[in-house]
Amino acid sequence: MSTLKFLDQAPRFLFFTGKGGVGKTSIACATAIQLADAGRQVLLVSTDPASNVGQVFGISIGNQITSIPVVPGLSALEIDPQAAAQVYRDRIVGPVRGILPESVVKSIEEQLSGACTTEIAAFDEFTALLNDSTLTVAYDHIVFDTAPTGHTIRLLQLPGAWSDFLAEGKGDASCLGPLSGLEKQQDQYKAAVDALSDASRTRLILVARAQQSTLREVARTHEELATIGFRNQYLLINAILPLSETNNDPLALAIYTREQAALNAIPVVLRELPRDDVLLKAFNLVGLTALRQLLVDKEAQASLPVDAVAAFDKPNLADLVDEIALEGHGLIMLMGKGGVGKTTLAAALAVSLAQRGLPVHLTTSDPAAHLSETLNGSLENLTVDRIDPHAETERYRQQVLDTKGALLDEAGRALLEEDLRSPCTEEIAVFQAFSRIIREAGQKFVVMDTAPTGHTLLLLDATGAYHREVTRQMDSTAHYLTPMMQLQDTHQTKVLIATLAETTPVLEAANLQADLRRAGIEPWAWVINNSIAATQTNSALLRQRAQNELREIDAVAHQHAHRYAVVPLSIEEPIGVSRLLDLAGHK
Repeated sequence: MSTLKFLDQAPRFLFFTGKGGVGKTSIACATAIQLADAGRQVLLVSTDPASNVGQVFGISIGNQITSIPVVPGLSALEIDPQAAAQVYRDRIVGPVRGILPESVVKSIEEQLSGACTTEIAAFDEFTALLNDSTLTVAYDHIVFDTAPTGHTIRLLQLPGAWSDFLAEGKGDASCLGPLSGLEKQQDQYKAAVDALSDASRTRLILVARAQQSTLREVARTHEELATIGFRNQYLLINAILPLSETNNDPLALAIYTREQAALNAIPVVLRELPRDDVLLKAFNLVGLTALRQLLVDKEAQASLPVDAVAAFDKPNLADLVDEIALEGHGLIMLMGKGGVGKTTLAAALAVSLAQRGLPVHLTTSDPAAHLSETLNGSLENLTVDRIDPHAETERYRQQVLDTKGALLDEAGRALLEEDLRSPCTEEIAVFQAFSRIIREAGQKFVVMDTAPTGHTLLLLDATGAYHREVTRQMDSTAHYLTPMMQLQDTHQTKVLIATLAETTPVLEAANLQADLRRAGIEPWAWVINNSIAATQTNSALLRQRAQNELREIDAVAHQHAHRYAVVPLSIEEPIGVSRLLDLAGHK
């Protein structure tokens, strides 16, 4: 049926996992179509907030199994994770509202506002699909466009009285809250997890791009899932630029060279997995025709004439730096999902401000120390330091285990240890390290390349952890601002949201902005990174993709951002002061 390894003797359950923007929803849809075209009965289940399967097929689907008339044998179901999470929250908070103090209710609500709640609520919804039930007995294959993380699965596997643990305040608030709402029997979750780990029934497809950072992240996901028994994994590397596009085009050649270097240096743990490579397509992956072409192993021709791309005239990073520089000092925070280039953008902002003669402290959690080595001492007015996320997280975990953990029994300590594996924990730990230098922003610019989400900030504000951390480190008579207070002050802090000119990254950035606004933090600007539309290219495929970017750039400009800048995709890696200044559009 197909030369693709992940479709060879496909089992009943196919799960696609990968970070936002790698194309897992499109790959899942194309897979479901291909299986149905081969005569199988297929159910496509979407739990991705960025996906709209109904639009793809031109019908309304929603939270009920719906046949797709244009693809015989295919049905689809859209689980809205946000709606599922809201129902979940109401189920937990409703009974205690008006009984517990309002401050306690608000704390519980915040614990139920994070990504873990959304994921567990979605898992709660599709548990019935994983267990053989009357709902799914007619289907040969069930294709899921997302998979639960190892952290969520481990939480579901842990025994214990979730609500008692939460109510008694035994753990720091992060991911235990959602578990208090599990009403189904534990054995139903065990059956679902067993189905996931059964290689004869389930295959996990790790979707990635040919980028070093993405492949490193996928390697971590692979090891995390393999450790808990999910070993039937395949690797799919999506959107690889074809060699044929590199003729007489420096940008295309640079992209191709970078991608091939990343593939040649693929992490060892991924080399052992069966792997499929899917070429970059010129067209938007919307509609039946496009999706049927996605998994075809041939190069697709761009339909846009070479001279059809309009001249690009959008604000660049220098325009934002000019406005930032007027303040003379302040805290500049880069936020955004992994893989959008926060660290590079933070460095570009820092060197551009320092080049203007302003004192700048760049603090980064970049695990690749080359950035610090490249910049350290190489530019007047700029100081650089690096915070080790792993060391800070371990220090924070140990601190919590030594204090709260010392009071727990064995079951309670197991819950706390898993809670401390949450992504929130690293955000908390790293930001506590950053908070030690935030007060410098009263005299100079402090540029931070990462920051916690609004959810994490509210968690810490609710528990007083930030406040205690700050007061512990400062003289009791000193006047100070807690980090939360400073972040909410637009005169003190400018938050820049980094994204890419693609559908899923823009949606994720919009969700992050809503999250921050809930915490009383208003983002100052958006930065659209690695834009092809902002470059010059002769490649017909890249020019078509540049044209596709314009819709997302327009959405940022007119729907999401107060101000924005577009940063072009670089021919050369933006490492070193001169290249970073070029990236920033320094005048």
